[in-house]
Amino acid sequence: MRNQFVHISFIFFILIFVSCGTSKSMHHLPEISNYNTVKPVVTKHSNALFTSGKNSLLKNKQGLWELYVEGDPLEIGLTTGALSDSLLKKQEQIFFGRIEDIVPSKFQQNLLRNFLKWYNRKLYLNVPNEYQTEIYGVSQYTSQDFNNIAPQYQRSLYLHAAHDIGHALQDLALVGCSSFAAWGEKSENGDLILGRNFDFYVNDAFAENKIVAFINPKEGYPFMTVTWPGMVGTVSGMNKEGLTVTINAGKSKIPIIAKTPISILTREILQHAKNIDEAVVIAKKRQLFVSESIMVGSAHDNKAVLIEVSPEKMDVFDVANSNQLICSNHFQSDAFKNDERNLSQIANSHSKYRYDRMQELFSENPKINPKIASDILRNKDGLQNIALGYGNEKALNQLMAHHGIIFKPKEKLVWVSANPYQLGEFVCYNLDSIFKERKTDLPVSFEEENLNIAKDPFLETTAFLNYQKFRIEDHKMDLYLKNKTKIPFAFIQNYQSLNPDYWVVYYKAGLYFYEQKYFQFAQSNFEKALTKEITTVPDKEAIEKYLKKLKRK
Repeated sequence: MRNQFVHISFIFFILIFVSCGTSKSMHHLPEISNYNTVKPVVTKHSNALFTSGKNSLLKNKQGLWELYVEGDPLEIGLTTGALSDSLLKKQEQIFFGRIEDIVPSKFQQNLLRNFLKWYNRKLYLNVPNEYQTEIYGVSQYTSQDFNNIAPQYQRSLYLHAAHDIGHALQDLALVGCSSFAAWGEKSENGDLILGRNFDFYVNDAFAENKIVAFINPKEGYPFMTVTWPGMVGTVSGMNKEGLTVTINAGKSKIPIIAKTPISILTREILQHAKNIDEAVVIAKKRQLFVSESIMVGSAHDNKAVLIEVSPEKMDVFDVANSNQLICSNHFQSDAFKNDERNLSQIANSHSKYRYDRMQELFSENPKINPKIASDILRNKDGLQNIALGYGNEKALNQLMAHHGIIFKPKEKLVWVSANPYQLGEFVCYNLDSIFKERKTDLPVSFEEENLNIAKDPFLETTAFLNYQKFRIEDHKMDLYLKNKTKIPFAFIQNYQSLNPDYWVVYYKAGLYFYEQKYFQFAQSNFEKALTKEITTVPDKEAIEKYLKKLKRK
């Protein structure tokens, strides 16, 4: 269940950093002798606008931060750090400020630190110096408050492996991303269009300061990426050649050593490839330590493929006889599709369900355009439009996404969702316009306002307000269960009424009544949960196990 995972995944985020202190790479620094190390001067015009020469950071009216930086790797890193200084420190505080709450035991911290230190011991050997240098530049603006954990650069470098390690150790519970592409007869005008939800959740604060970064490097292609303060890797992006990359986690074994983080590989592809063939060549150069599907879309090829990678092998899934490509969290290529872990993922997780739902919605929409793509990304229902309950991970819109994004590569257009989740306005950007010769006048938002997609009407409904209340009450319910305290019946009734189609509200009530030995109430709630769409096979089996116990009482 997601709440359990959010708790555990955050432990791994924190302890990845804590493990830095005993890593053999503790004193490693990138080679920067050939770069100008002078820190940039930043002018603060307001709390929403910062500039440094041609570079800028601006918060638009939708709440997205728009970052533009150019130069060599160190210039990009230093300028990014200088412009986003306050955001960077706040993001660190989000992580480290919760250490005592999540891992209160010093003994547990030491145990996990000794275990996790092995993961990162050779990470620096698997990150190109180009990106180490950029990370180093950004790290100069991180907080000094956490130097007792690890020096600034090491903390920043290891953060880029946190996604991979959390993914591997939690076996994919962190990221349930959904993505799709359409072209030819399946696209409204025949040109490639792609959409994806990045369902990566740490906590609400983590997604508050989303950054839409426009990077103009001295080497490689200018590109955009959706990111957060301190992150130089790429999870969703498009370059000026019309090449796009997005990542979807796959089933992984627990690795014994960190290699190239997936977001660093996809950043390299985005910056240095102009078509699918060049992307594949770059992917073959790097050794990863988790399994991922990289969806690569290309304006030059007018199609998309999946580069499926694991620590042991790589394959390319190309739908030769189709004009659409759909991806969730299981593999489809010949090299992976019959692997035992992949088959288990299909059978036991919610990946196949979301895949089938995208297929269903594609069948209902013969021609995909940006508005239809946004509707698919925002869809909250299950197969055949059944109600799943809000927040169900079987939904394409799990009401947890860090961002939704839509690409039209040939036109160099990209739409990025504003908060909350992918429900806010999808803000449109044109890369051709943004990467024209920069002026020194005060910048304004880069958005193509006339092409924006309106916010989801769901935001104005009672159902959404109830969901917001439900999340608060669900947290209280978890505390009740954790502390084994008495729960008022009225609380449970209200809790369930706020999200009545969601199986979890009956499951948690069943757990409470079972622990309190109110076995009849426990049985009725567990049975009610089974009438709802349960997220995974293990979740369903857990409920059935409780019912078997009740029958023996």
